[in-house]
Amino acid sequence: MSAFKSRAERFAAIEELAKTKILILDGAMGSLIQGLGFKEADFRGAHFVNHNMPLQGNNDILSITQSAAIQQLHEDYFEAGIDIVETNTFNAQRISQADYGMEKYSYEMNKASAEIARAAADKYETKSAPKLVAGALGPTNKTLSMSPKVADPAYRDVSYDEIVDAYREQVLGLIDGGADVLLVETIFDTLNAKAAIFAIQTIFDERGEALPIMISGTITDMSGRTLSGQTVEAFYNSVRHAKPWSIGLNCALGPKQMRQFLADLARVAQTKISCHPNAGLPNAFGGYDETPHDMCEVISDWATHNMVNIVGGCCGTTPAHIKYIAEGVAGIAPRIIPTRDTALRLAGLEPFVHA
Repeated sequence: MSAFKSRAERFAAIEELAKTKILILDGAMGSLIQGLGFKEADFRGAHFVNHNMPLQGNNDILSITQSAAIQQLHEDYFEAGIDIVETNTFNAQRISQADYGMEKYSYEMNKASAEIARAAADKYETKSAPKLVAGALGPTNKTLSMSPKVADPAYRDVSYDEIVDAYREQVLGLIDGGADVLLVETIFDTLNAKAAIFAIQTIFDERGEALPIMISGTITDMSGRTLSGQTVEAFYNSVRHAKPWSIGLNCALGPKQMRQFLADLARVAQTKISCHPNAGLPNAFGGYDETPHDMCEVISDWATHNMVNIVGGCCGTTPAHIKYIAEGVAGIAPRIIPTRDTALRLAGLEPFVHA
């Protein structure tokens, strides 16, 4: 049973906690699911025995067919010391689910995923240790800013309205399932993220209730840009109208490679900074070699240099990584959010002064 009467009460408690503590986000879900060794029959479960397309690899559907296993993975992260758990919904919108012929189950899998994450969180939550459920919205497997056809730069295989509609359905399921915040993450195309933000804000207007929004972009390589070509500062300025509770970076890079880009973001962002990097760069076999100790050492350094408010892990990270990270940043004060004038000066601009 939850320690709080409402989302608003829980969020107020986490805000108070965030004044003195760097909050801990969970780690990878896909890596842990792979370790369970599920086969086609496991993905189908009793619900989709007769589905006409293969389902193995559709991790999001496991929130319906293997809910106990997914809840246990969440609980493993709570045991490691997290404050925020992400729902198992990275690809749970109808555009990505079309690969499995599962478009019509998007709302159901998002609602189920949020309910499972909330059930796990309730086991560990107390009045002094609130636990947030972050409804995870991945980037989809299509892009609005770039053509998938090299010979036809104007071609798009999805429209802005289709992306908005897909995110609307996903967000409704997450909210109805009990998500406390919404996390738009692994953003490689800012136009996709803008579609997600528009869908979120439309639902907030319709329902007369708003949840905090977390936004996390992905720097694809050492050029320091997203796949759609933005620097981290440009990315922040493109989405700051959403008034996010946090802005951050995740995926693609390990903590060592991500540091300089995180520093650029922390220099200018007038909100909390989050970061959940991969466990290093992928090796020749597609695995990740950075140890919990290695990640902890780098992320602790971020913390001591006033760069982060929320930390966790992405691809290749495990509860062991998160436990080390949580212990490494314990007792270190969270980043101080700069005022508007300070942020402008750090960006090399002068604040506007009325005559």
